[in-house]
Amino acid sequence: MADSIKDLEWRYAVKKFDSEKIVSDSKIERLKEAFNLTATSYGLQPIKMVVIQNKEVQEKLIAHSYNQKQVHQASHVLVICIEKNIDGAYIANYFNRVKEVRGTSDEILDPFKNGVLNDFSKKSINEIHKWATNQAYLAMGNLLTICAIEKIDSCPMEGFIPDGYNEVLQLDKENLTAVLVLPVGFRADDDLLAELKKVRKNLNDSIIEIS
Repeated sequence: MADSIKDLEWRYAVKKFDSEKIVSDSKIERLKEAFNLTATSYGLQPIKMVVIQNKEVQEKLIAHSYNQKQVHQASHVLVICIEKNIDGAYIANYFNRVKEVRGTSDEILDPFKNGVLNDFSKKSINEIHKWATNQAYLAMGNLLTICAIEKIDSCPMEGFIPDGYNEVLQLDKENLTAVLVLPVGFRADDDLLAELKKVRKNLNDSIIEIS
């Protein structure tokens, strides 16, 4: 039986990938599915993921990653982006998708849809982008867990220059901006961090129980 806690103990933020080892297409498909199944606020999915397996592109990204070589060494680089335009039309498209998948009537959907539209009408663009970025972090956490279960090594990264990624990947054309980066692959045999014990708080310092 799989032990998810042992899987999480196994994972760490890889500092050096084995560039000769490639994550299989089937495992990348699982990561795509996991990303798409991530829970998001209102179910709106204001995020997209760019999957890169191109060493030339990956090499260009090093300069925009504070010289972190993992983006070039990794088998694939996953870039989690947020939608720039989350407006009434975007929200309406979501509810049309609900109707398409579930066959829910407008009579049932309209009160919820109107409530969401009203909520977003009161938010500034910056507030909406911050909200969307929070959803990206949910996706990152989900991907890290699935990577651990699938024995795919990873290195979650906030330390990069979004404008540089946006330019290299031409994300402006898609009305997206990069917010998180996740190189994935397999740890190198000489990555010194691989055998270090995981440092976490004692459980009783991390958890508060109310009975």
